[in-house]
Amino acid sequence: MRGIAPVPTYVVMQPTTLCNLDCAYCYLPFRAADKRMPVEVARAVAASVEGWARESRFSVVWHGGEPLAAGREHLAALLAPFGPGVEHHVQTNATLIDDAWCEFFRAHDMRVSVSVDGPEARNGDRVTRGGRPAYDRIVRGIEALRRHDIPFSALCVVSDPRPGAATELYDYFLGLGCDVLGINVEEQEGVNTRANSHAAADVRAFWAELVTAWRADPRIHLREIEWTLRYVAAVLDDTADALLPRQLDPIPTVAYDGSVVLLSPELAGFSNPRYGDFTSGNVLNRPLADILAGAAVTPWIGEFLRGVESCRATCPYFGFCGGAHAANRYFEHGRFDTTETDHCRNSKIRLLEGVLDHARDHEPSAV
Repeated sequence: MRGIAPVPTYVVMQPTTLCNLDCAYCYLPFRAADKRMPVEVARAVAASVEGWARESRFSVVWHGGEPLAAGREHLAALLAPFGPGVEHHVQTNATLIDDAWCEFFRAHDMRVSVSVDGPEARNGDRVTRGGRPAYDRIVRGIEALRRHDIPFSALCVVSDPRPGAATELYDYFLGLGCDVLGINVEEQEGVNTRANSHAAADVRAFWAELVTAWRADPRIHLREIEWTLRYVAAVLDDTADALLPRQLDPIPTVAYDGSVVLLSPELAGFSNPRYGDFTSGNVLNRPLADILAGAAVTPWIGEFLRGVESCRATCPYFGFCGGAHAANRYFEHGRFDTTETDHCRNSKIRLLEGVLDHARDHEPSAV
């Protein structure tokens, strides 16, 4: 895996900066402002996406602030320029979902992912702008999805990964009815400056316990665990080198104003005296395909790619993760050519170690 692919597998689109919640760990800088994406931005992105979608499966992910805060009419206008071969996904806090939104999801064949952190007691960081708990509103939205038989994924932020939490979380999401579950250990990035360093033994035990809970009732696709098991199986089969893509997915994030940040959605909206505003262009004056073709000339990206090579040279886990993420390098270390981050330790290294701990603890006894 070297360099950046010229064609992405998906594009992240920001229909509005506004979010109706004020979660303590959120990284977004402008979530109190209602800056909506003009339809002209969506048309410009759709012009590039059209060709990519003809060649292979392609997704547009509507994400951050709260996409539903843009309103059904405006979001429909943003969806309209995209052709029938494009899959649309939305990441939502679910608080605005009602029967009308469910009908919208059906009409536009939109795949839904809900942000919720487990049982009510684990959602203390998810609050309204007035500081009130948002959990009941989240649950009402999920109940609407279930009432309309709309399948959904769930994304869970874990701020304190330790033994005992994983089983409780997995049992909760089994009862919630989601099809896919992603676990994000909280990250220090964007406007979230809370430390995310945890005891290695606790994090390993959390992931090992999660494997045990999943294997006892694997009805949910568990994103991190299934990927790790694929990697372990590939190592055993001596095919691990073929598991990672040959080049990094550029993950273009198109902000409300058409500006494009590559590789790391979390960098959108930030600037730095050394790196500028991290953007690589704007779709209103340059086609997205051209912006991707010139990605390597963006100053911070060259530094990041050097950091990836440092990871390759020094880290035994490189084949598993492909190098530390750009936003984690920047927000933890202030630059992009560093290597190991707390995110690496919590969500890559300890994840793999925890899965292997589970395997050792549950291997058949010798006869």
